[in-house]
Amino acid sequence: MTPPTPSAAAPLEVTDETVTKSTTSDGSKASEGRSPGQLAWKRFKRDKTGVISAYVVIFFFVVAIAAPLIAKLYGKDPYTTYVSERPELFNAFSYPAGPNGGMSGEFWFGIEPQLGRDVFTFLLYGIRNSLGIATAATLLTVILGVVIGVTAGYLGGKTDYLVGRIIDILLSFPSTLFFIAFMPVVYGLFIADDENIPTSLRAVALILVLAFFGWASIARLLRGQVLALREREFVEAAKVTGASPMRIVFKELLPNLWTPILIQGTLMLPAYVTAEAGLAFLGVGMIDPTPDWGVMIGRGAQFYSEDLTFMLFAGLSMVIFVLAFNLLGDSVRDALDPKSKR
Repeated sequence: MTPPTPSAAAPLEVTDETVTKSTTSDGSKASEGRSPGQLAWKRFKRDKTGVISAYVVIFFFVVAIAAPLIAKLYGKDPYTTYVSERPELFNAFSYPAGPNGGMSGEFWFGIEPQLGRDVFTFLLYGIRNSLGIATAATLLTVILGVVIGVTAGYLGGKTDYLVGRIIDILLSFPSTLFFIAFMPVVYGLFIADDENIPTSLRAVALILVLAFFGWASIARLLRGQVLALREREFVEAAKVTGASPMRIVFKELLPNLWTPILIQGTLMLPAYVTAEAGLAFLGVGMIDPTPDWGVMIGRGAQFYSEDLTFMLFAGLSMVIFVLAFNLLGDSVRDALDPKSKR
């Protein structure tokens, strides 16, 4: 029996179900069949705080990448002591002779007390080094956490028990204390006590130590996620069809783990920025004359009573970046997981 056809006198009515896009009660258009990523991106764009924070974070990373070019156009570098060539820049007490730390059209952010280095270029390279170390440590931490957490959750049994105990031990460590204690040990593995430690070794050691003590939290989170996912129907169906463990992990499990991985990464990077700066401030991370946020704050703390500007620019820029990245992480979490929004 064939369905009746509409007559010419009664034209076919086009309803909301016959079009690709429909109009919601508030007048906005909602597309049908959008992917979770597209929906998350739409939610994120509506969050003005997240968008502004993203612009701030992008600005800092652009400055970090373009620091050598900016310094070249500016005409100065962070290592030259300009006061040695121009003693008039300092007063009798080795502080900038000009107001506000010697700020002028020639030295935009002034000059450093006692040494006479340009603060603007020192800050540029400080942002570059600090963000480079924190970003590398975050990437390594996420990779380790994903590999170990997914492996433990998927294999289960003795592997899961052993990894779980290792995670418990690492999470029980007072991380700051062990950072301070482990850094000289790591340096001693490669350099004799009477030799100067290269800057590259300090940076690599910081990345390794931060990652070593940081992967446990994300691994524990992903382990719990995988323990729940491996009992789901789609994973059991993949096993029945003869899919290999590697295929199940990469095709079935990881696509369902990108949300917690991304959220943890966005919350971890600002924590590593402050940790790296704190280690530099304590003298076990990057040290002077290498530009770094922590080095600048440590040097500025010696002169703040007479010249606040040197520490002000470093401290203010770090606070702005960390705050913006934390707000960005919250916005990303709300966009990817709307149920978490309060």
